[in-house]
Amino acid sequence: MKSIKEFQKVIGYEFKDESLLKQALTHSSYANEKHMKRLSDNERLEFLGDAVLETVSSEFLYLNYKKFPEGDLTRLRASMVCEPTLAFCTREIQLGEYVLLGKGEEMTGGRQRKSVLSDAMEAVIGAIFLDGGFDRAKEFVLKYIMTDIEHKRMFYDSKTILQEVCQGQFKQNVTYRLISEDGPDHAKIFTVEALVGEEVLGQGSGNTKKSAEQEAAYHGLIRLKKEDAGKII
Repeated sequence: MKSIKEFQKVIGYEFKDESLLKQALTHSSYANEKHMKRLSDNERLEFLGDAVLETVSSEFLYLNYKKFPEGDLTRLRASMVCEPTLAFCTREIQLGEYVLLGKGEEMTGGRQRKSVLSDAMEAVIGAIFLDGGFDRAKEFVLKYIMTDIEHKRMFYDSKTILQEVCQGQFKQNVTYRLISEDGPDHAKIFTVEALVGEEVLGQGSGNTKKSAEQEAAYHGLIRLKKEDAGKII
C-alpha cells in the first residue's frame, strides 16, 4: 500500500490537515472492516467534491466553448464528469493504488472498479477544497480532469462514435467479441475486441462487458485517428 505522503507528491498538493486526505481515500468497506467511527469514510467528501467539480467544469466549459448552446454544454459536461471518465482520469495519478479498501473489496477487484475510483476522485477534490480553498481545488480539477477534452469526450461516446465512423467509412457495423473472462464470479474481468468485419480495431478490459466494450471502442478510435483508415480494411 502506497503512502499518503507519496500521493501528495504525485498530485502536487501538500495538505495542512492530512486527516482530510486519509478520509478521502477511505472506502466504506475499509471503515467498516476497521470498525471506524460513523461517517469516517469518503462518502461525505465525495458529495462535496461533486459540487465543486460541477462548478469548476461548468465555468471552464462556459469560458472555453463560447459557441456551444446550453444543451451542448450540458452534454459535454456530462461526458467529463461521469463515472467512466473520472475513473479514466485517475490513471494519471494512480489513485487506485492509494485507496484504503476492505479485504473483501480488494479481493473482488475494487482497485480497478470505476465506481470506487470516481468516488475517490471526487472525495479528493472535496478534501482539497476544505484544506486549501476553492482556488486550490479548482487547480486540481483543471490539471487532472479538464484536460484533453476531445479524447475524453471520445472515450465517453466511444461506442457511438466508432459505430458512426465505421458505417460512414466502411459501410459496416462494429461488432464486439468476448475473448476472455478471468477471475471468480464476483470479480470477473472481461476482455473484449472491437471489430469491423474480421479486422480487430481495438481491445479493452473491464469489470463488465459494457465497460470492456467501451474501452475497446476507444482504442479502436485512437487507432483510426492515427492510421490511414484505408490501410486498415
